[in-house]
Amino acid sequence: MSKLHPLRFRPLFRRALWGGQRLQTLLAKRLGEGDDFAESWEVVDHGEDQSVVLNGDLTGTTLGELVARDGQALFGKHVSTSRFPLLFKFLDANRRLSVQVHPNDQLAAKLDPPDLGKTEAWVVLAAKPGSVVYAGLRRGFDRPALEREVVRGTTELCLHKIEPSVGDCILLHAGVLHALGEGLVIAEIQQSSDTTFRLFDWNRVGADGKPRQLHVEQALNSIDFDRGPLTVQTPKITEMAHVWRLAECDKFVLDRWHFETSERIGGDDRFHIVAVLQGAIDVAGDPSEEPLSVGQVMLLPAAVGQVELRPRETTALLDMYLP
Repeated sequence: MSKLHPLRFRPLFRRALWGGQRLQTLLAKRLGEGDDFAESWEVVDHGEDQSVVLNGDLTGTTLGELVARDGQALFGKHVSTSRFPLLFKFLDANRRLSVQVHPNDQLAAKLDPPDLGKTEAWVVLAAKPGSVVYAGLRRGFDRPALEREVVRGTTELCLHKIEPSVGDCILLHAGVLHALGEGLVIAEIQQSSDTTFRLFDWNRVGADGKPRQLHVEQALNSIDFDRGPLTVQTPKITEMAHVWRLAECDKFVLDRWHFETSERIGGDDRFHIVAVLQGAIDVAGDPSEEPLSVGQVMLLPAAVGQVELRPRETTALLDMYLP
């Protein structure tokens, strides 16, 4: 067993026709040539997709290896978890994404290979005027009504639209039909799953000139028709004046911090994922001895206990952990 410390990882970039360059311009990611950088996976343990430690004695170690070797130190009271259960990423929706749905745990377990379901939460980091998210079905649309519009190629008529503001949070349980509209940059916390069923893709074609693959039957079977249109989460004050609860469910808790003086995080026998959205902090015990700044993410293992966060200026960050 290795002694764990605050962990920085190398981002994994994903490119897609809907991506752009704002992961670099807004979040200081070092992207290559091209204008289709869609996602930056910051903390992930999902098959071959692995976060790799950047510095300290654990440099080069994957998150999956840490789970297998140091599960108790990493998870604390959640040590029974067999793999890292959450995935954190940034997304640049330069164009709107496909209309899609993710299965719940029960349906995902029947896939080959089996996967987790995917409940997720979005936090809006940037939004061009008029940008929208599609979040849930409009009232009155059951499966037959949705199937009718899918056949007609008018799926958009079924979707509830929200015009979000920077800082808004939307919680999407598995089974909710959704899509990101163009012009948005998003921070996303989700279950560690990469199972997506596309119901509609705006009649676009891929780089090969052919329509992208759809999964209409799988998507329809995964939709929770008991959930109607979604609304933006109302932040709730916590017992700490600098911390607001953005979202809470049985899969994760998502808090937003806003602070100017040193504060402590952790010490509750669970891991914490910290993502800086504004400002910069020094993290006690960080082997890099460099500030964690905008767009940078750190995993604090349970075993490190309470960790002091020292802001260099007014700082906003996301704190994500298991219930």
